[in-house]
Amino acid sequence: MDFKGKKVLVVGLARSGMAAIKVLTTLGATITLSESKKKEDIKELDTLLSLGVNIVDQSLEVADGDYDLCVKNPGVHNDIPFMVRLYERGIKVITEIELAFQVAKPQHFVAITGTNGKTTTSTLCHEILKAKFGDKAHLCGNIGIPLCEIVMNENLLNEAGHYITLEISNYQLVNIDEFHPDVATIINLTPDHIDVHGTLDAYYKAKTEVYRNMDKADTFILNKDDATVVEYTDKYPVPATVKSFSLDNIDADNFVKDGYIFINGEKVLSLDAIRLPGKHNLQNVMIAVSIAKTLGIENDIIETAVKNFIGVEHRIEFVRELRGVKYYNDSKGTNTDATVTALKAFDRGVILLVGGFEKGLPMDDVKAELGPVKKVIGFGACGPRLVRDLVGGDGIVVDTLDEALAEAVKISESGDTVLLSPTTSSFDQYSCFEERGDHFKKLVNALV
Repeated sequence: MDFKGKKVLVVGLARSGMAAIKVLTTLGATITLSESKKKEDIKELDTLLSLGVNIVDQSLEVADGDYDLCVKNPGVHNDIPFMVRLYERGIKVITEIELAFQVAKPQHFVAITGTNGKTTTSTLCHEILKAKFGDKAHLCGNIGIPLCEIVMNENLLNEAGHYITLEISNYQLVNIDEFHPDVATIINLTPDHIDVHGTLDAYYKAKTEVYRNMDKADTFILNKDDATVVEYTDKYPVPATVKSFSLDNIDADNFVKDGYIFINGEKVLSLDAIRLPGKHNLQNVMIAVSIAKTLGIENDIIETAVKNFIGVEHRIEFVRELRGVKYYNDSKGTNTDATVTALKAFDRGVILLVGGFEKGLPMDDVKAELGPVKKVIGFGACGPRLVRDLVGGDGIVVDTLDEALAEAVKISESGDTVLLSPTTSSFDQYSCFEERGDHFKKLVNALV
């Protein structure tokens, strides 16, 4: 689309909306921003006004305006009346990732989605690509940096051939149109976001959108060990060339054998090079290595990048040890499968801190993995329900994370582990999981 003079409605600001507005301004579009905040509460107000942006609310009258296109912040749900009205009127709706893809020169896109492990896998993949391609490698998407921001900062409106690793969420995939990665994967599929999608089937289907526009010249990395991924890629066939991997058997294109990762029959990486604990991290490394080999990166570059990679903040992140008690921040544990993964990294003495925004997820899978757990402490909006479902009257319920940590300190003994792995999102008391994790680390580091 030629955006010059086009009337574009941007719904929701935040960082991705602001990045989209800057791209659209550069391309000559006429922009209306529909924002739920009051105009005087928008910190970017002066910048928006200087760009000529018309700022309005999210009333149905606004949705009835004259627009050629809508660019929606992925945090805005499609089922709110405002969005429903736009769809009823036939207004085309895309996200900022789709906008950036359409307007940038041709780039090499790697798209990584799934329920858990996206950030670790994407970050490691980027580290490998950066070691090979230097300043032409970029990491963005759901990790917190909008693709539109990369397009502007790296002059991708005029320059082609960069290597872009995208951590991409189900929210960002719902409104894609032409987005077409060279390499993509769905790491895993486990229950999450039922509160938004309504059903697990709708959530899983949204993940398959990552490969909808791919073709045989592209590569999809298939996790043969995840029955749900296999089910949904069968249900919605992958149009790309499929390369499978498995950690459990060698009946795959890429597998583990004799202490090495093999890619298409080639011994590529010793497991001794991996510094991250747990089978889930071996899977993350396997995917990143598979992507790197698909892009033709040499084994020595891969090995060096993997050896230097120590993990990602808020993902089973060691904070400190005090009087023999170790403290771990897994604030990114925003669903039950993530917490199950965290629990499997420990064998005893875990004091588990759970709670946050009520997503309605059942706790059966976490309850089945409570073997190493000494005590469950619940906090936040859904803390009481989580404790009740997990351990009944044997747990501790408090209001805040501060109180939860204080209770954990009281009952902990040398050799124990205090693990923040909430099982749910943070939006009852925090703006994001990062804020929650940072708060936890600040509290832990202040202990004496």
